Amino acid sequence: MSETLVAGPATGPLTGDIRPPGDKSISHRVIMLAAMADGTTEVSGFLPGEDNLATAQMFSQMGARIEWLNDEKTSLRVHGVGLHGLKEPQDVLDAGNSGTCVRLMTGVLAGQTFASTLTGDDSLRSRPMKRVVDPVRRMGATVDGREGGEYLPLTIQGGNLHAIEHASQVASAQVKSCVLLAGLFAEGETRVSEPKPSRDHTERMLPLFGQPVSVHGNTASLVPVGQLTAPPADIHVPADPSSGSFFAVAASLVPGSEVCLQGVGINPRRDGWRRILTQMGASIEQEHGLQLGEEPMADLFVTGAPMKGATVRPDDIADAIDEFPVLFVAAALADGEFVLKGARELRVKESDRIAAMTECLVACGAKIEEFDDGVRIIGCKRLTGGVSVDARGDHRIAMAMAVAAQRADSPIEIRNAGGIHTSFPDFVEMAQAIGMQVEWA
Repeated sequence: MSETLVAGPATGPLTGDIRPPGDKSISHRVIMLAAMADGTTEVSGFLPGEDNLATAQMFSQMGARIEWLNDEKTSLRVHGVGLHGLKEPQDVLDAGNSGTCVRLMTGVLAGQTFASTLTGDDSLRSRPMKRVVDPVRRMGATVDGREGGEYLPLTIQGGNLHAIEHASQVASAQVKSCVLLAGLFAEGETRVSEPKPSRDHTERMLPLFGQPVSVHGNTASLVPVGQLTAPPADIHVPADPSSGSFFAVAASLVPGSEVCLQGVGINPRRDGWRRILTQMGASIEQEHGLQLGEEPMADLFVTGAPMKGATVRPDDIADAIDEFPVLFVAAALADGEFVLKGARELRVKESDRIAAMTECLVACGAKIEEFDDGVRIIGCKRLTGGVSVDARGDHRIAMAMAVAAQRADSPIEIRNAGGIHTSFPDFVEMAQAIGMQVEWA
């Protein structure tokens, strides 16, 4: 399986209707809650990438039965074991490259009466964990790990938890969700506050399984009802807005493009990328909006438009944290100056995304000043191709540079791009379907 992409330049406008794959964040959560619920949950639109399959495998190891309903593994039936029905796994639980999986599972495993060990790949074992380890320790779980629990592998002995009030130092849905999931097993009311509201998929989904959650401003809280119950209706996972953002930026940058992204999630806590692109002059129209469960979704119509620089508003940062690599591409090809500050979280993703995107775009002739917590980018009319860049194993860096290459003067080679196989296996085929020039070398 190739690890290298060759991309660009676009030979004409991008056109077509595509449905991005199911939302990764929601797919993780629906597996977790359905496995711990009483009853059977049917799910469609699931994202069968390696990250979500790692979550499914963990619950299979702990006794939940997952029945795949099609060969593509986008539809499934989860036979839950109940909130207290998970069994001690016989082997280590491996999250692969998924930070969402491992951090949310820390909360789930903190509530179990058995011991378990979490690990991941080389990249995940280098990412910080104390932000979730510290609160579950305060709740009563015993957690051991490298450097005092800063890094994987982690061994967790849970049970007998008590509720806490946790003030997260960062706006992080992973931290908030970890604590709320641990709170399902704790005595009393668990409260989590954060500097700004982060993704709220956990808060939206828990009530579907019978667990009320209170949200007031930047604080979410729950008092456990003692069980989760499979919802009476099937759960449909909206298309992933993070995946859709790559095609939206590509269509915005290539003149004359007309692309429809079908059924994309438009949860406000995931919609920062669209607000920023609109601020930069992008033409993105929303139609056929509807509500699936607690998650809003719509078709997004994107047409090519002149882009201009912008200063990212602080309130949009947490809501666009995963999309900044491709937003940097839009900025590099916009007219004027783009400024982002207050996004140091980008330094501790699958790669240091500030450094990685700066290195890649500078190699293509972009003008970027790197800050500790952001960037200043001066846009140009076209990027320089004929170069080889390193995606550092980070799928979002690889896909962002494939978008950048559509506006280069010659093809760009993108090395260490194999993370796409894990997170978005159909990216190349979907990109080709709308006319993007990209292929595996």
